[in-house]
Amino acid sequence: MKIIDRLNEDKIHISFEVFPPKTDAGFDKVLEATDKIAALKPSYISVTYGAGGGTSKNTAKIASHIKDDLNILSLAHLTCASSTKEEVRDVISNLKQLGIENILALRGDIPEGMVFPTGDRFRYAWELVDEIRKHGDFCIGAACYPEGHVENEHKADDIRYLKQKVDSGVDFLTTQMFFDNDIHYNFLYRIREAGITIPVLPGIMPITTASQMKRSQELSGTVFPRRFLALLDRFGSYPDAMKQAGIAYATDQIIDLLANGVRNIHIYSMNKPDVAAKIMENLSEIIKC
Repeated sequence: MKIIDRLNEDKIHISFEVFPPKTDAGFDKVLEATDKIAALKPSYISVTYGAGGGTSKNTAKIASHIKDDLNILSLAHLTCASSTKEEVRDVISNLKQLGIENILALRGDIPEGMVFPTGDRFRYAWELVDEIRKHGDFCIGAACYPEGHVENEHKADDIRYLKQKVDSGVDFLTTQMFFDNDIHYNFLYRIREAGITIPVLPGIMPITTASQMKRSQELSGTVFPRRFLALLDRFGSYPDAMKQAGIAYATDQIIDLLANGVRNIHIYSMNKPDVAAKIMENLSEIIKC
């Protein structure tokens, strides 16, 4: 089944994300976490490509396990900055052979020390989307940035490039993490005005440690609202309290989104089934509405 068909159903959909292990020795632990998240019956589980492409060989294995063994829709990430065009085509072919129908197409981070772009690599995500379309009937997702991509100086340029990516054949979008829902609502207004009408899933990141917040800010450049900073200041030195507060904050974001008509939400669960389970417990009656 294609994810876009599920997203178009008139009901609430909650999805989660897992990432491959850094080494093969951690594979079983990631699989265990994935199984526990799957037990929560999400609409789908996405599997990241691994930083710099280094762990990408396990993405297809985990996505296939989710689909075949756990009977949950899976979404395999595919990045192109760290791989040659031929390597990308090999990954697409492998996903097709495994019967994986859903791909999240990303440029990805440029590996440290690499001269980019080069002639044997796709430079932009829209080029990757176009390539995937040539090789099969995939459902293709892509990323978007409510606060603007860090490499684009002007938000108008950011939306123009997003429109180009969508027009290349994207079926749905998932946002970068954000911590102020007004940013998301404003972003939706601007992209709808630009003619982007496909489903957009807000990406929610439960911040459960102070170090996680610092890392998230380094990666995404996101702005933390005063309310969240106060939470961090008060509970950041108390791990259990910070975890509880971070889950509550993410839950509150999700409830506000649902109350304002958003039906599809993606949670960056970071291989933490306990965090995912607590959020689903907090939403147990709400998602039935």
